Amino acid sequence: MTALQWPELYFIRHGQTDWNAEKRYQGQKDVPLNETGRSQADGNGRTLRRLLEAREVDPMALEWHVSPLGRTRETMQRIRAAFDGPLPEVEIDPRLMEISFGALEGLLHSELPAHVATAPGYRGADYWEFRPEGGENYLDVEARLSDFAMKLGGPSVVVAHGGIARVLRVLVAHADVGDVINWTPRQDVIMHFTEGQLEIIGPHDV
Repeated sequence: MTALQWPELYFIRHGQTDWNAEKRYQGQKDVPLNETGRSQADGNGRTLRRLLEAREVDPMALEWHVSPLGRTRETMQRIRAAFDGPLPEVEIDPRLMEISFGALEGLLHSELPAHVATAPGYRGADYWEFRPEGGENYLDVEARLSDFAMKLGGPSVVVAHGGIARVLRVLVAHADVGDVINWTPRQDVIMHFTEGQLEIIGPHDV
């Protein structure tokens, strides 16, 4: 079987929501950005524009992909507003949706009974395969992202979710699951994925 080849990705997690701030399981619930999240999205647009200019990357030469949830679509809109010229159309792809937490969605991390699930920060590598009632595990997300990769025609901007960023670190940057399972991706940075590497670029780095 031929190894999956990933193009260069400029990945951005959506801005903060009230559920993020409350440490509440969000998953595929369509929770909107809060004011902090809108500011983060605006800032990420400015950072991405400066980054592409500094590296002489034409934004028209990139593909633009987004999760269908409202918080990601608003984030993408705000990012693109930082650019003056025309941009390619955005492709909305359900394979970029956040991992489904099933019956856990809406619960605070602190409300989890120990026998039901383990909150972020306390998970072992085996949690990658844990599937909550009615939800997904990270292997499920690996499968849909691998399918998504087959449609990519070249370097891309992708706006999606924290769980998607975790899986991309494993699939693209070849990180160990144990190093990723408790990682909380920032919402105010550009994550630049190339084969075997992840570069995190903040607003003061370009």
